[in-house]
Amino acid sequence: DNRRMDASSPPLPVWRHPQFAQGLRDMTGTALGIAAWGLLTGIAMAKSDLAMPLAVLMSLIVFAGSAQLAVLPLMSGGAPLWLIWATALCVNLRFVIFSAGWRQYFGSLPRGQRLRIAYFAADLNYAMMMKRHAVPPPVAESVPYFWGGVALNWPAWQLPSLLGLWLGDHIPTQWGMGFAGTLALLGLVYSMLSDRATSVAAAVSGAAAVATAALPLKLNILVALAAAVAIGLVIDRRSTAPARAEKDLT
Repeated sequence: DNRRMDASSPPLPVWRHPQFAQGLRDMTGTALGIAAWGLLTGIAMAKSDLAMPLAVLMSLIVFAGSAQLAVLPLMSGGAPLWLIWATALCVNLRFVIFSAGWRQYFGSLPRGQRLRIAYFAADLNYAMMMKRHAVPPPVAESVPYFWGGVALNWPAWQLPSLLGLWLGDHIPTQWGMGFAGTLALLGLVYSMLSDRATSVAAAVSGAAAVATAALPLKLNILVALAAAVAIGLVIDRRSTAPARAEKDLT
């Protein structure tokens, strides 16, 4: 993939470009968190008064979880259409800023391609692009990288969202949105466990929170935080002890 191609060679298809695979890999770490929020949004739509066909259409067409969650109460309450549109517009105003940043990457593309990119644009696409390519690369590299991220980001959102629509009727109403929110937070936390120290700290923190759940005023949360910090410091000292010992010897 990294071999140079002579000028007479036809361009690689987007999905075979090395930057496509790079975009896919970069999005992997956040996919579980995206899926959790998609599931939350699907359950929220299922619990609203929105008919199933309209909910499915909303998930596929809108593709903006924060806007969907913001307008659902308005739609259920019979708010006027202009208020629903205005709310969604205000929630998604951040994409104006994102689009201004993306212009330097995709501004030279034909309008049709830019419109397709605009639909699939998401917060994490933008963050990954700016992190990987702080200096805009040639458009022949930025486009495959973007679509590589989309290849994981879009199904990671849509499939759990549709699953949430189906599960909404099977989840008892008394569980409330707190249950879905817990699932979402678990997914986000799992996606952040990048090494042994954070994994152990998370496990100890969770165990401490459950063991002290009977404490009043939600003090078990403070206990869990203290346990996580303590175990994190212990692991950090053990991991840096050999380096300190070698430095003292020299």
